[in-house]
Amino acid sequence: MMDQLAANAGIHAMISILVELFSIALAWIVIQELKLDAILKRPRSTQARVLQIMLAIVIGHAFAGFILDYWGWSGQLKGIVE
Repeated sequence: MMDQLAANAGIHAMISILVELFSIALAWIVIQELKLDAILKRPRSTQARVLQIMLAIVIGHAFAGFILDYWGWSGQLKGIVE
């Protein structure tokens, strides 16, 4: 019983990590399409790249949180049917 719980927790953790990384990568791709020349003084500087990375992490984390919450909520709906 405990082994099954540990395995389920491990699978959940692995899926969560993959969703986080995918969401951050997706946010990075989307951020690359933004025209940051109008906002930043030097859009190709190291500081601008660090800002883009930080934005990708924040946006990707928020999106992944939504996806994982939705996944958890939809899993809880099984209790209504049974």
